[in-house]
Amino acid sequence: MNLDSRSIDFAAMSRLSADIDLSAEGKATGFVRVPHSVHRSAYGWIPIPIVCIKNGDGPDVLMVAGTHGDEWEGQIALGQLIRSLEPKDIKGRLVILPSANFPAAMAGLRTSPIDEGNLNRLYPGDAEGTITQQIAYWIEHALLPGFDYAFDFHSGGSSLAYIPSALAARPDDPPTLAKIVGMLKAFGAPVSYIAAAPQGGGRTFTSAAHRQGVLSMGTELGGGGLVTPVSIKVAQDGMRRLLAHIGLYHGPLPAPTTTRLTEIGGDDYYVYASDSGLFEPLVDLGAEVTVGQPACRIHFHHTPWREPETLPFKRAGLVLCKRVPARCERGDCLFHLATDIAG
Repeated sequence: MNLDSRSIDFAAMSRLSADIDLSAEGKATGFVRVPHSVHRSAYGWIPIPIVCIKNGDGPDVLMVAGTHGDEWEGQIALGQLIRSLEPKDIKGRLVILPSANFPAAMAGLRTSPIDEGNLNRLYPGDAEGTITQQIAYWIEHALLPGFDYAFDFHSGGSSLAYIPSALAARPDDPPTLAKIVGMLKAFGAPVSYIAAAPQGGGRTFTSAAHRQGVLSMGTELGGGGLVTPVSIKVAQDGMRRLLAHIGLYHGPLPAPTTTRLTEIGGDDYYVYASDSGLFEPLVDLGAEVTVGQPACRIHFHHTPWREPETLPFKRAGLVLCKRVPARCERGDCLFHLATDIAG
C-alpha cells in the first residue's frame, strides 16, 4: 500500500524522547533518552543533555555541539552559555544540545564507540537503525522542525587543526546568501568560509536543517585535540553576537570583530596523502601559498632509504586547515585551503 508521506508522523516514529518540555516558558535542563538495552542495564537509556530557555515571542533557535565527540570547543562554550543565560536575557526560544553524539563525547572519539557511527554522515537517520542513526533521525524529524535557525559548532577534532572559523553552505538564492553572510560577520571568527557543499540531498546536519526549512551555519573552531584560550573566546563571543544579530539575545555584548570572508571549492583546495608514512608539513596554518608550492613531505620510515615524496599545493590560497598526527595513510587529508571572496 502506498502512503502519502505527508500523512506520516515522522517524529512519532522515533524511540527517543526528551524528559523536558521544549515549548515551556522559563529554563529547563534534562536529557534526551535513547533506549539502550545492554548486559549491565537491561532497560537502560543513554542520557543526551538538552536545555531549553524560553521567554515569550521571538526567534526559535537550536544550537548543537558534540556532533563529533572529540571536538571540545563547542561543547565547552555551549556549557558556559547554558550556565550564564537566563530567560530574561532573551526573547524567543533557545534549545541547546551540547553533546549531540553523547556516546562519542564520553569516549573522546569522532565516532560512537557503540556502532562506529559518524553522526554528521548519517542524516536523515533511521528510526529503527543503530544508536547513532536513531539520534540523527530524532534530531532531523522530531527536533529540527519549527526552528528558524540552527547552529552546529565543530572543530578539527583529534586529526585536524583549523584557524578558528565560521562556515556555511552556499545557498541557491541571493537573499538567503545575504542572510548567511550577515550571520558569519556577526559571529566574527578570524576567518569565515562558504562551501560549495550539498544541501537538501546531503547526509550532514546542514542538509538536515535545509530539508526542514531551517537557516543554518556552523564553525570549525580549532582542533588538534586541544582547547585554547583563543578558540574558546572566539566561540563564546561569537555565540552571543550571533544570537543578538538574529534578535534572540538582548544582554551585554562583546566588541565586534572583523572576519575574513573566504570560500572553498573542489578537490584542488585539498592536499591528500599519496601513501602511508610520516607527514612533514612545510607550511603552517595561516600561510599564504601559491600553486605548485611544496606543501609537505611524506617520509617512509618503514623503508628509510627511500627518498620522501613531496606533495604540492594545486592552487593558491590561505592554509585554513592542517593535519595534526604525523602518521598518515593514503587518502588522509593533510591540508585544505580557502580563497578570498568579495563581501
